[in-house]
Amino acid sequence: MRHKPTVLIVEDEKNTREGLQHALEQDYQVLLADNGQTALLRLEEHENVDVLISDLRMPGMDGLTLIKKTLAHENHPVCILLTAYGSIETAVEAMKSGAYDFLTKPINLDQLELLVERALRSRQLESENRQLRRQLDKKFGLENIIGNSPCMEELFDLIRQVAPSRATVLIQGASGTGKELVAQAIHRLSPRAQAPFVAVHCAALPRDLLESELFGHEKGAFTGAVERRRGRFEVADGGTLFLDEISEIDPAIQVKLLRVLEERAFERVGGQDTRQTDIRLVAATNRDLSALVDANRFRQDLFFRLNVVTINLPPLRERANDIPLLLRHFMREFSEENGKQVDEITPEALNALLAYEWPGNVRELRNAVERMVVLTRSNKLGVRDLPPAVRGNQALPAAGVNASSIQEANRRMILAVLEAHGGNRSRAAEQLGISRRTLHRKLNEFGVSGPRARPEQTP
Repeated sequence: MRHKPTVLIVEDEKNTREGLQHALEQDYQVLLADNGQTALLRLEEHENVDVLISDLRMPGMDGLTLIKKTLAHENHPVCILLTAYGSIETAVEAMKSGAYDFLTKPINLDQLELLVERALRSRQLESENRQLRRQLDKKFGLENIIGNSPCMEELFDLIRQVAPSRATVLIQGASGTGKELVAQAIHRLSPRAQAPFVAVHCAALPRDLLESELFGHEKGAFTGAVERRRGRFEVADGGTLFLDEISEIDPAIQVKLLRVLEERAFERVGGQDTRQTDIRLVAATNRDLSALVDANRFRQDLFFRLNVVTINLPPLRERANDIPLLLRHFMREFSEENGKQVDEITPEALNALLAYEWPGNVRELRNAVERMVVLTRSNKLGVRDLPPAVRGNQALPAAGVNASSIQEANRRMILAVLEAHGGNRSRAAEQLGISRRTLHRKLNEFGVSGPRARPEQTP
């Protein structure tokens, strides 16, 4: 049965209160309160109130104060104020404070019903917008950085700590470790999350084009500049500017970048007007900037400006225990993209993945899993599906990956599959490609019982 929306009516006059209840109770669940304090108690008792309808003039707390207190809560209802004709200014003040609308007395019940319907549609739209923001947070937030090894837990803590600040962040790590994902997570968890996140890959552009890309240019500034163009510092105003491979920036542009960081000011190429910008800079490099400073290939003063907070990303070979989690994540992603159901892997193939060095890090693993899912003729990945470079390592132990780490990786994968099936061991064993007895034995080896195993249910 469809859940009825909940309306709270706050009115000190009994006949009016009951009349409003009678008009709305057929389509809504109606709650009543005869004063503001009682209304606040009703809101605490019922967390899912959708619409609050309050009289303005009541003994004790008036309707305007009640609405302001109500709107201070995160998941607040839509608020409608009832007022006499002579109190229109107060009603307007209530709307400035966040009230949805107001009605003057005597109440036209048809108008009230239409207003409540519109208020509910407005609340639904707000809910959908919040859901969209949560989806964006999930796509670009910490949830998209996979791993639960100790070094990754430290990374997550550092991101959460630095994100709310204004500090410049320097992300260091080998190619493919996920530097842009970390930059996006910092942005999504910062007060600038609703403003633009603008990325510039500095190594991909020659000096002249990079200067124009960053600072913009005026019409006629150089050959081919047929119109004025805003640069990334202007586009990212109020948000976050991510400069990837910052070590490749030409020394002349390094000087201009230093000035922007110090003064928050710049000029377009070919322009005279000084422009202000409010950006949070996150930079990334796969090289040792301090070594480049020592070699006089990167400005020391700019390095000090960038090196306020440094985040070092570990290569995948140093967190091999995260490979099963990454593998499961990418298998789901590419199965959905390609309309397939590839949700298993043989122990031999998994061991080969764990033994491989992964010089291209997470990016290489992701590309390898995409290739495997696209080309496999089965729903279970095996050694034959591995890329040739990985297949050649299936019997070789990787540096830093011993038998205990492989055992731990297998344990995590088995428990993840079991959890995905709600503790149903028969279904988990089927997906893992092992017998239920083997799964039971492995769980005993892991010291897992009761809580993870729910009663079996017949499909």
